[in-house]
Amino acid sequence: MVEIDVLIIGAGPAGTVAASYLANQGYKVCILERDTFPRFQIGESLLPCCMDHLQETELLEAVSQLGFQKKTGAAFMKGSQRCEFYFSEQFTQGWTWTWQVKRAEFDLALAEATRQKGVDIHYNCTVEQVFCSPTEQKVTYRDGQGITQQARARFLIDASGYGRVLPRLFNLNKPSNFQPRGAVFAHVVDQKRSLDESQNIFVHAFNDFEAWLWAIPFSDGTTSVGIVSDQKTTERLAMDQGKGYLERIQNFEDLQGRFSQAPLVFPPKVMLGYSIGVSRMWGEGFVLAGNSTEFLDPIFSSGVTFATSSGLRAAKLTHRMFQGENVDWQKDYEEQVQSGLEVFRSYVTGWYNGDFQRIVFASEIDQGFKKQICSVLAGYVWDLSNPFVKKHDTILATLAKVIKMKESLNQNPEA
Repeated sequence: MVEIDVLIIGAGPAGTVAASYLANQGYKVCILERDTFPRFQIGESLLPCCMDHLQETELLEAVSQLGFQKKTGAAFMKGSQRCEFYFSEQFTQGWTWTWQVKRAEFDLALAEATRQKGVDIHYNCTVEQVFCSPTEQKVTYRDGQGITQQARARFLIDASGYGRVLPRLFNLNKPSNFQPRGAVFAHVVDQKRSLDESQNIFVHAFNDFEAWLWAIPFSDGTTSVGIVSDQKTTERLAMDQGKGYLERIQNFEDLQGRFSQAPLVFPPKVMLGYSIGVSRMWGEGFVLAGNSTEFLDPIFSSGVTFATSSGLRAAKLTHRMFQGENVDWQKDYEEQVQSGLEVFRSYVTGWYNGDFQRIVFASEIDQGFKKQICSVLAGYVWDLSNPFVKKHDTILATLAKVIKMKESLNQNPEA
């Protein structure tokens, strides 16, 4: 039986950031990963905030050597309407750029850098049973040879992402209050990419507020292209090996023929009903991090940022607990993680109900407001000095209402 200080389930960004921090503090850490790396994963457009987490855990250099596409902002488009946000113009003091990454390479780089710190990573392992207590955590798993193994740890961090190991085993899953949606996506050879399209993520809104398309350019000349819509539409687009998806990206008028003849790197993939939450994020001897807690929606590329931020916070609190401090996991962890999730929840809601789109596609937008919104889009959702963070639950609806009234008056000056 393997005996360690901390056992982590999952070698994605949440798991490797947590493991790297703890290894830096001298703890014996082991990661159990279901897949074999490198492996494909969605979530390819990072936010500047996660650069802080990579830097603090000494993982930034490993990623910087890979030559990923630098990302300096995001562009939102709807027909002829366009609004660009540049992270160099944000309200919060922080990173002004980040990367667009192929997750197979990104996650492998983080895992290898973490392994070099002395962390044992066991791939192709399936967790079957978990027993948690205040002092000892026992995990039974099947290794790559199909042999049943056991590990014993002082503490357990579940960073299993979409696998959601502990939420499944401990019955912690909770349905999302968002409408069920889906995404169909692939990588394409971007033969017609212009200089204007060479760097940042492009988000194209269509079908009023119901659907949108992402285009995430990579440094190797390929681009990730995905369509998000309701589940029925997604299923229809994915039928017949993605025939509807191909027709949409090749003929979508707002793309102006960019992908009209773009070969696919791999057949379209589909993800349905991705939004899900949990009833709690911690318990005796364990804590959840990354997508094991809650996944909202891909619209603002927040997934990796929440993975690295929650993984780092979980590791820091674990260290404090091992040092004899009385850690309040509810207050110091769950409420803090949840506060950031709630900010993005307001913005996701505002995207689909039209409030956020009305703001960014307005004929005029206050530059101070734009900078504050930009900081949210950069991932700095814990900066309470930013009104668009502090008042996230009301400010979008209020501002959208004011803009609607102004536009109505401009159209009907005699009203």
